[in-house]
Amino acid sequence: MALVAGLALVSVALLYWTTRDTVLAAGFVAGLALAVGALILVRRLFPAGDAEVAASMDWTMLRQAVHHDDVAIAVTDRAGRMVCANDLFATWMGGFVTPPGLPLEGRGAELLKDAGRAAWRDGEGVAEDIAIGPLQLRAQVSRTGQGEDYLVWRFSSVERLDLVSEIVRHLDGPAGRALANAGIMTALVSAEGRLRVANQAFLMRALGPDDMVHYIGRDAGTMLRIDDQGRLYFSREGDRATPVRLLQVPLAAADVHGPMLLALIDEDIGPADRGTAQTYVETLLSLLPFGLAMVDRDGRFLYMNKAFGRAAGVADGRMPRYPGDLVVVEDKGPLADMIRRHSSGQQVGGDLSIRLAGQGDEPVSMRVVGVRGLGEAAVLLSLKDSSEESRLKSQVAQASKMQAVGQLAGGVAHDFNNILTAVLGSCDLMLMRHTPGDSDYDDIQHIRSNANRAASLTRQLLAFSRQQTLRPQILQLPDVISEVSHLLKRLMGDTVQLVVHHGRGLGAVRADPVQLEQVIINLGVNARDAMAGGGTLTIETYPVSAAEVRQLGSDFMPPADYSALKVSDTGTGIPPEVLPKIFEPFFTTKDVGKGTGLGLSTVYGIVKQSAGFIFADSKPGEGTSFTIYLPVHRATGDTPAIAAPPAKPKKSQWGTGSILIVEDEDMVRAVAERALVRAGYTVATAAQGEEGLERFAEMGKIDLVISDVMMPNMDGPTMVRAMRAKMPALPVLFMSGYAEEQLRQSINIDDVAFLPKPFSIAQLAEAVSATLDDAAHRAGDA
Repeated sequence: MALVAGLALVSVALLYWTTRDTVLAAGFVAGLALAVGALILVRRLFPAGDAEVAASMDWTMLRQAVHHDDVAIAVTDRAGRMVCANDLFATWMGGFVTPPGLPLEGRGAELLKDAGRAAWRDGEGVAEDIAIGPLQLRAQVSRTGQGEDYLVWRFSSVERLDLVSEIVRHLDGPAGRALANAGIMTALVSAEGRLRVANQAFLMRALGPDDMVHYIGRDAGTMLRIDDQGRLYFSREGDRATPVRLLQVPLAAADVHGPMLLALIDEDIGPADRGTAQTYVETLLSLLPFGLAMVDRDGRFLYMNKAFGRAAGVADGRMPRYPGDLVVVEDKGPLADMIRRHSSGQQVGGDLSIRLAGQGDEPVSMRVVGVRGLGEAAVLLSLKDSSEESRLKSQVAQASKMQAVGQLAGGVAHDFNNILTAVLGSCDLMLMRHTPGDSDYDDIQHIRSNANRAASLTRQLLAFSRQQTLRPQILQLPDVISEVSHLLKRLMGDTVQLVVHHGRGLGAVRADPVQLEQVIINLGVNARDAMAGGGTLTIETYPVSAAEVRQLGSDFMPPADYSALKVSDTGTGIPPEVLPKIFEPFFTTKDVGKGTGLGLSTVYGIVKQSAGFIFADSKPGEGTSFTIYLPVHRATGDTPAIAAPPAKPKKSQWGTGSILIVEDEDMVRAVAERALVRAGYTVATAAQGEEGLERFAEMGKIDLVISDVMMPNMDGPTMVRAMRAKMPALPVLFMSGYAEEQLRQSINIDDVAFLPKPFSIAQLAEAVSATLDDAAHRAGDA
């Protein structure tokens, strides 16, 4: 600015020196001042930056910048005009339609319009759950630009077909180039017939070298033509075009009007080259991840890929002659009719439910599609490999059945335990009035013996459903086997020899020794029954390291250190069709009346509840072996390894004190009341939780509360919490027909004892005495 002012002064001085005219010099100065003022005014009214912004932009460069394979992008200005969009936007929206006026389903247009308003207002807006036909989209709208005068609309697919994505990736990469080098022109078209991706061979023939860049979204139908004789050509090649053969592979699960893979090869090949062209097509089919096979017009197989062979159960290298050879007799006719109809009709497809020979009665779906331009091939068959899916369905159904039976077993056991408690208690009370030699004594003992057998059956039900009460201890397997071996020898008899082997380095396990003995006895009795003519029962223990577990390759047993218990016999063995069912409840191969079908299911329940695993291995005529893996117990700072607790001295069945019994079963409540009154206690009773609280409030002194856990209206734990709010040190003895493990969450109360049903009068009296002693001991420590 200073330089310009200096030049202006020099000009005025030169003008005055030349003319010596003061008026002319003054006029020149005035003109310069006006020019400078006008320039300053123009600069203020029209800044230089606006001129740069007003300059036209290269929208072709912007369109190339927003190109994306997975996100459809469009740009609109404040006037709602389309500025730019990528090819994927045109493919999904059916053209370059200006948002938000897109052909959306349902309320999609309204949601998209709201997202646009939110973007103008807040800078960003989102529209969820919008759809164009089967395509589910999510839209994100952003305000942008130097003057924030533009909206960028981004549409992403919520659910994308993995198969389509994989084909796009392969055709746009080395696989597409390999097919192009082999002379196979491949392209993926959308449901609207627009190009999604294509290899170089297809693009060179369909578009030429000058138009191969911007091809996504273009109509594939206009690139091909058919002459009067039904031959197919590329439209661009004109009259000198070479006819081509077309293979159409629908990618939609149940509709031919979906994404489709096109494969084309030249038609004018000599006889010597037809085998090579067929190899090219087979190479293409082998790249696809689903089962495909080609059939000629006479219904004979020409080719099937490996996925089709696996799904149909065909051995490698042994392709059958006809598709009917794969299915059961009843489905041969319908399959042959459908193939014949599609081999001579239009290029459409249909699904047929068939049953494969040798794979059971589970139906599978086979898709039959008529094709043209593949020489001898007239029909394309598609079959899904559903063996893994069927296996998983079978496992889920079996697990659901086992869970339902387990719940039923737990409920039945609970009701039986209440009944058996009353029966056993009544028998004990009657035996107090009868001595050996009385006419009724033997009958009462007989009733009591059968009641105990029924109680054992309910324990088996609870063990099967993994709801029994376990008393785990840290123990060694050889010690358990030593305790039970004498009983096993008596059970085996003289014809069966018992052999025991113990391995070295066995780790300790955490399990209930009584239940573990029950497992060994059940397996031993089953082995004895399988060796009617005599044999050898072998029991082995040995350590199994984590590395050995990995070598086993089990899908269920995690790698860790285990102590194994193996029980083997030399009996008749188990047939292969029976082996998968042996752990199911109530399944037995014994004669009617000789087994409950709960022996092995009880074993399975005990092992699983002990965090172990059990496997059976058998060959007919060579015997059976059951192997149990129990995890090695590792003592930590939080869970120290403890030995089995010492046996407690037997408690007295007599005592004094005030006891409140709360039980909803009348017979159980009556038996418990009579038993405790005879033992010397003062007893009050209540039939439910609310009544129990009333009796508790009325009693001046109370030494113990005996309560059932599950009762109508108010359960036992809720009632006890209300009582302990008034008497924190109140001793409590819970009793229930359900297992303690099943009730732990509801019983979540400190310093309470538990007595499982059914129980005898003596067991009730001992539990009461022990609970009172423990309460007195805690009071003394306090």
